[in-house]
Amino acid sequence: MRYKKLSPFPPHFLWSGSTSAYQVEGAWNDDGKGPSVIDVGNHTKPGIADFTVCVDHYHRMEDDVALFAEMGLTAYRFSIAWTRIIPDGDGEINQAGIDFYHRLIDALIAHHIEPIVTMYHFDLPAALDAKGGWENRATVAAFERYARILFSEYGNKVKYWLTINEQNMMILVGEAIGTVKPGSPKSALYQANHHMMLAQAKAMILCHEMLLNAKIGPAPNIGLVYPATSKPEDVLAADDVNSIRNWFYVDAAARGIYNSVAWRYLEEIGAVPSIEDGDMDILAAARPDFIAFNYYTSLTVAEPLPEGQPIPGSSDQQLFAGEENVFLGKNNPYLPRTDFGWEMDPVGFRNTFRALWDRYHLPLLVTENGLGAYDSLEADGAVHDPYRINYLRDHIEQIQLALTDGVEVLGYSPWSAIDLISTHQGISKRYGFIFVNRGEEDLRDLARYKKDSFFWYQKVIHTNGADLS
Repeated sequence: MRYKKLSPFPPHFLWSGSTSAYQVEGAWNDDGKGPSVIDVGNHTKPGIADFTVCVDHYHRMEDDVALFAEMGLTAYRFSIAWTRIIPDGDGEINQAGIDFYHRLIDALIAHHIEPIVTMYHFDLPAALDAKGGWENRATVAAFERYARILFSEYGNKVKYWLTINEQNMMILVGEAIGTVKPGSPKSALYQANHHMMLAQAKAMILCHEMLLNAKIGPAPNIGLVYPATSKPEDVLAADDVNSIRNWFYVDAAARGIYNSVAWRYLEEIGAVPSIEDGDMDILAAARPDFIAFNYYTSLTVAEPLPEGQPIPGSSDQQLFAGEENVFLGKNNPYLPRTDFGWEMDPVGFRNTFRALWDRYHLPLLVTENGLGAYDSLEADGAVHDPYRINYLRDHIEQIQLALTDGVEVLGYSPWSAIDLISTHQGISKRYGFIFVNRGEEDLRDLARYKKDSFFWYQKVIHTNGADLS
């Protein structure tokens, strides 16, 4: 639908930026922090930056927050490293870690920036992983205890809480992220998934018990799945993948039930999890206040190839190229690509908003959306990134159209507030509004430089989205 007049952004819209602890903080073993699966895993290629120093946000936090304030952020979405709070995941509390996040949250509040806290962003404590990780039901209790500590320490300062970042990606592409051991059987993955669902539900219930004014929700990666053609079999495949990739995770969080099509998929592949008495009651008792979601692109699929026919190799953008008897991934000929091969689909952003809103009627909060690109620092300290401005402008325009469609949108947190270490491509794949002067193996001086997109987003925030030029 084309509108003659668009709805304005709400007066208290959260103009934010997003990061995760393991990608920005560095200081991977400083001040009592324990190792996470990210720290001990081999997730980078030779010559690609690791996660030991990142952009040294841990030691430069106050200066970085001052830059966020100068840019005009009214909110900042970040994650807390479980292993800074509890080094082994379920033992002694590390006061230095507690204190660091108090300082971060206090600095944000002093600059009138709303903290949006992600409780868990891929970095499971290595000590828990050694005991079976999320496959071990004991990790559910460990996460509940961790949540209780966070709510007790920061609950009087933090209004917005996110439970688990991209749980669906940890299950679907966990080997690539570094959160799943290579060769893990799907039965083990979906048992872990059920335990994460329980942990999330318990955290939501606990939040509402402990913090009367707080809001909490899940943060999956959601992107609508298109059929490659109008062929009925392609439409059916798209519906299947939407259920398995998207609705499975949000149905459990928002409705307390497992999606029926996704459940049949688990039965077909022999991956139905063990569910104990009372588990589904716990899922049903938990209710999010909003749905947060990360969006980068849509996915296009066709009907599966005949059984036994090999599936062509996957691409980074598609995440997976297909699955026998389920679907075949396809390139979308109508979409341009980034330098890293990801399809760009701003209209798909609006389509995803509408699908989520129509299905759940809960407020929506965008917690990641951004363009990874090769940025260059000029001799005068400038970083010209018109490609990022164009990408973000195109997506913000679609948020306004979604608002005009009647969707309730709380805020927008582009990925990322500052350059960070990409999970796959190191520092070369830059997302931030702020350039950090380091190479893959050469830390240089780690100085911060404002990109052109910094000043553009500053104007967008100042005008509450009225000026996107």
